[in-house]
Amino acid sequence: MPTVEMHESSFSDIIEGNDLVIIDFWAEWCGPCRAYAPVFERVSEEFTDVVFAKVDTEVEQALAGSFGIRSIPTTIAFKDGVGVFMQPGALPEDALRDLITKLKDLDMDEVRAELESRESQESA
Repeated sequence: MPTVEMHESSFSDIIEGNDLVIIDFWAEWCGPCRAYAPVFERVSEEFTDVVFAKVDTEVEQALAGSFGIRSIPTTIAFKDGVGVFMQPGALPEDALRDLITKLKDLDMDEVRAELESRESQESA
């Protein structure tokens, strides 16, 4: 599946409507972003059951701000509507492939239990 442009208006629909979403926060003027783009695109073609989305931080400043994006490119992943990964910097192609494989195998029941445990500790 080719990458999709993500906007603040489409963010919720894309996250909630798909099992696994990988997002690349980028900007046209950013050299590392331009170098990462073909890697992101190639890997997106290998994992047709995963949604790969791109957010132009110049156009979608509010969306980038809501994630505290301070360095681009930044890769963020959502599985079953839950943010499960965030890392600034361009990922090497093999690392991006490996990340997706691991995220596909991630037990979301364990993740949700861990989140609930953290929330109950923070509110205590």
